[in-house]
Amino acid sequence: MPAVHKLLLEEALQDSPQTRSLLSVFEEDAGTLTDYTNQLLQSMQRVYGAQSEMGLATEQLSRQLLEYEKQNFALGKGDEEVISTLQQFAKTVGELNTLHSELATQMADRMIFPMIQFREKDLTEISTLREVFGIACDEHEAAMVKYSRLPKKKENEKVKAELVGEVAYSRRKQHQASMQYYCALNTLQYRKRVAMLEPMLGYTQAQIHFYKKGMDLVSKKMDSFLVSVSSMTQSIQAQLDSEAEAMRLTQRELLSMEDTVYMPDRDPVPVNRTLIQKAGYLNIRNKTGLVTTAWDRLYFFTQGGNLMCQPRGAVAGGMVLDLDNSSVMAVECEDRRYCFQITSPSGKTSMILQAESKKEYEEWICTLNNISRQIYLTDNPEAVAIRLNQTAIQAVTPITSFEKRGEGSPNPDRAKPGGVQSSSSASQKSSSAPEPEDLIVPGTPIQFDIMLPASEFQDQNRVGGRRTNPFGETDDDCSPESDDSLLQQVFAVRFLGSMAVCSGQTQEVIYEAMRQVLAARAIHNIFRTTESHLMVTSSCLRLIDPRTQVTRISFQLQEVTQFAAHQENGRLMGFVVEGRDWSEGSEEGEPSFSAFVFESNTEGEKICYTISLGKDIIEAKKDPEALAQLMKNMPLTNDGKFLLLDSETSDTANGGAPDEEESEA
Repeated sequence: MPAVHKLLLEEALQDSPQTRSLLSVFEEDAGTLTDYTNQLLQSMQRVYGAQSEMGLATEQLSRQLLEYEKQNFALGKGDEEVISTLQQFAKTVGELNTLHSELATQMADRMIFPMIQFREKDLTEISTLREVFGIACDEHEAAMVKYSRLPKKKENEKVKAELVGEVAYSRRKQHQASMQYYCALNTLQYRKRVAMLEPMLGYTQAQIHFYKKGMDLVSKKMDSFLVSVSSMTQSIQAQLDSEAEAMRLTQRELLSMEDTVYMPDRDPVPVNRTLIQKAGYLNIRNKTGLVTTAWDRLYFFTQGGNLMCQPRGAVAGGMVLDLDNSSVMAVECEDRRYCFQITSPSGKTSMILQAESKKEYEEWICTLNNISRQIYLTDNPEAVAIRLNQTAIQAVTPITSFEKRGEGSPNPDRAKPGGVQSSSSASQKSSSAPEPEDLIVPGTPIQFDIMLPASEFQDQNRVGGRRTNPFGETDDDCSPESDDSLLQQVFAVRFLGSMAVCSGQTQEVIYEAMRQVLAARAIHNIFRTTESHLMVTSSCLRLIDPRTQVTRISFQLQEVTQFAAHQENGRLMGFVVEGRDWSEGSEEGEPSFSAFVFESNTEGEKICYTISLGKDIIEAKKDPEALAQLMKNMPLTNDGKFLLLDSETSDTANGGAPDEEESEA
């Protein structure tokens, strides 16, 4: 016999959309069976009615045949032979009438009654359990909505305990109702076979009993078939008894679990930070008006590099957001706990989700960050996730505790061709990589934002003043030669951090600064950054506010000693600026170096190449022939400037990008 499909009782508690989808298939099967049972019962009742009518008709025929003898014919009483023949026919018809009545009784007992009992008992029970299951689910949803609204700031332990108890009670009630409903649906898969076979078995046996008295030959031909049908019915009944016992044992075992299983925020359990796949229910915030929002509880899961959502009742899930290079961060939202936000790389698409517990909240953030790094595309994503997690732990360790590490500095062999652009004055790498303590003094503070002084802001925006913008206007920070600069290129960047460094003659100091800045942001959960425009000219670098066109900070190109892009994350770049420290009292001042780390919307290599070209132009200006040769080799725009890269999107160039975005670093 083919295998019988059944619902797994172990999945009743999770109540996932996959289980609900499978449950809908069973419910559809039960509905189809109900319709078919009603139609079949009508056909059987019609057969029973015809058989009952046949008994009444044969009885009437028998009486009518006996009435022939009493008829007073005008030409005579009638033929005695005919009368005796009709009496024999009446007797035969009377005997047949007895057989037909007995057949009708057997049809009612063995065909109609089992079908009515199956419809009224089994199918009605399914309908009742379905209503009970729906009520339990609604109560659980209502309890979860109350629990999700539990405030985080003004938390009341009594209210929280009451809500937790209510959630546990409703979840247990739903669990019990779902298991009873699943058991009934599983049982129905066996019962429907018996319900279809048993009535027809009774009908056929009644017919055989009817014909046996006059047609033994027919009964002999049907014996073997009836025996096989009876044997199959007994086998199915035995399987039903065994499966029912197994389901009772499973139900008893599942109900013996502790009540903490039903609580949404259980005792603290270890958080797995190396996951690359995650699934579960989350609350998503949707806008219902200009200022109103609503929260919906939906089932989310990850598939490859996509975040999927599957509503209840849906056969399959749909993609919500592409997670590649996206950013995830914890947010405070409407006084709800465990909220986090996912933002696309462009910053134009974002969504706010709420987890059920702290463990789920932390695991979702870690999983989405792992997927954002495209770990799932590697050959062994689990091992890569574990290694990155260990690297993150090392990154937040005080630098003075580092020993010699084989992976302490970026691996040049893993760099992409052209991934790092160095200045013309870069020195040759030493045979051994410098220690982190030699590059950056332990305990060096990190600045995560560039704040424009109020006085400078007023100076640049006072009446009659000139606003600095990336389209040709300059300020006093750059040389006068920049008014007809041969190079002007604007890049959309996000400032990640800056810190003092010990040296400006090696690219290793930039890589170490990147590592410490990113590690510090991870420690303090600093994910939000401000987008700015980095203008590279042939004389200076300027960081410009895209909304106000105010220059936040500027550097002369001669002061930039090193610049490089990250060897693995091509969107990270940084540079080292040389300054003078006058605190020692010397006339010329001691040289000091500061590293600045940025994240760009384009490849960091392009920014490094542009800076390198700007320094080449500075050197070429000293020799007119060299400058002419350089201009001859490089394409120029219509206004005589160097043509380097395609213009970035109009939204970015015109300052239309969002003011603040989340860093992907």
